Amino acid sequence: MKNKGNKISRNAPCPCGSGLKYKRCCAGKGAPDAMDVASFYARKYNIRLKNKADVEGIRKAGRLVMETLDLVEAMIEPGLITERINSLVHKFTVKNNATPAPLHYRGFPKSVCVSVNDVICHGIPGPYALKDGDIVNVDVTTILDGYYADANKSFWVGTPSAEARKIVDVARESLKRAIAMVQPGNTIGDIGWAIQTWAEDNDCSVVREFVGHGVGFDFHESPQIPHFGRRGQGIEMIPGMVFTIEPMINLGGNSLRILRDDWTAVTRDGSLSAQFEQTLLVTENGCESLTPFDL
Repeated sequence: MKNKGNKISRNAPCPCGSGLKYKRCCAGKGAPDAMDVASFYARKYNIRLKNKADVEGIRKAGRLVMETLDLVEAMIEPGLITERINSLVHKFTVKNNATPAPLHYRGFPKSVCVSVNDVICHGIPGPYALKDGDIVNVDVTTILDGYYADANKSFWVGTPSAEARKIVDVARESLKRAIAMVQPGNTIGDIGWAIQTWAEDNDCSVVREFVGHGVGFDFHESPQIPHFGRRGQGIEMIPGMVFTIEPMINLGGNSLRILRDDWTAVTRDGSLSAQFEQTLLVTENGCESLTPFDL
């Protein structure tokens, strides 16, 4: 976006993604000339940009998220009961004067999501014991000093099969390619395009029903970040936006079903699913992960 001092130029492309100049699009729909960018995004998209203090708060929460995931990774082995992952996450979070965001969120009964094999997301920890060859995704969201950060990783348990290795590798690379799209002037559609292209080129599929999302002030904020899409379409990214990218990639088809607990989403065809997630900040020159880990 071409703007001066956080103002939208009338001759700049409209940030709504229409392809028209601002003066011939949203400026003519009640938006004042040279409207403040933050006000425009808040009014049109309900996107709340983060200032330096907000970013530091989210970054601090993100460091705790990553410390938590590191502890979980160290305990992953055959025989581990998934409820033990929940217990570790809960105790470590509370010990650090933070709150596990999933606990009681819309009725979710645990402090972390643990999703095994064909579980796409929102797996509820319980008595299941991990087996050699399983893949397990652990999704941690932490509230610290009022700020939220969100990240997840997929892990191999013991020795992975060729199929397990493939789906985890494709999901990891999908996130890496998506992050490369995050910079001012690119669109949300660019993110989805990068993920969808890579996944489908590798004979995998992208889940449509669950998306990334704004985060920081709340668990889920605007905008939604679909993991499929077309280049150049959707909202233009600008500095101060903070959101998650969390592609859910299936080895088979992208159809799913929700189990009777009303939370656990599984692949309809029983194929393996994997996911990786980071919380990203759009900066002046690109992006910064507020929950960084190697991809």
